[in-house]
Amino acid sequence: MLKKVAMEPLFLTHLRQQLGIKQVRRVVMHEPLSNLRKVIFVQYAHGTPRSEVWRGLHGAATLLSDCGKVCIALSEDVDPTNADAVFWSLAYRSNPMQDTHIAPHRSAGHGPKSGPREEDSAILIDATLKHSAPPLALPARQFMEEARTIWQELGLPALTPQPPWHGYSLGDWSPDWELYAERAVAGRWQQSGEETFARRRAGLIPETPVREVEEKDR
Repeated sequence: MLKKVAMEPLFLTHLRQQLGIKQVRRVVMHEPLSNLRKVIFVQYAHGTPRSEVWRGLHGAATLLSDCGKVCIALSEDVDPTNADAVFWSLAYRSNPMQDTHIAPHRSAGHGPKSGPREEDSAILIDATLKHSAPPLALPARQFMEEARTIWQELGLPALTPQPPWHGYSLGDWSPDWELYAERAVAGRWQQSGEETFARRRAGLIPETPVREVEEKDR
């Protein structure tokens, strides 16, 4: 842990000041078992250009020869200290064909060796949010906070929530959806169902975006 509190600021300073990537929010070096050096998470502000994301990943992978074998870029709504959140971001925000780069000719660095000391490589992954998206499929913060109050009033075991513990906007949320959500809370979900039922179309390929169909109808 002494190394962690010294090395993370070292990498953050390198990316933000030496390389001038101002959108970097945090650098977290994974400590359990992997011993800091091998796995690095770089957190960026929303809307960071992809060129800057990749400059940061390469910068993290090359600052020290024995650090950064696995470097993963995350958006600022993802907690880089929560491995579950990192895996979620990898699963839903990265396309392996487009968002993964293998950097060759890397020192094997620190760690146990088996066989000859050959060159190693690094894997860089952009798991940031690339465009606006619907909110997380969780109740809004106000409902989760009310639920926590009720939970505590009932004297149930202490809660230890980890982010994300409530839904939040990721930029893609229409007034119609807001109306449907308000109706659901008020128990008027059937009205929304009747309206969406009337919007059915025949002859469409499965998973055709509704917006594309309705924009053509206008």
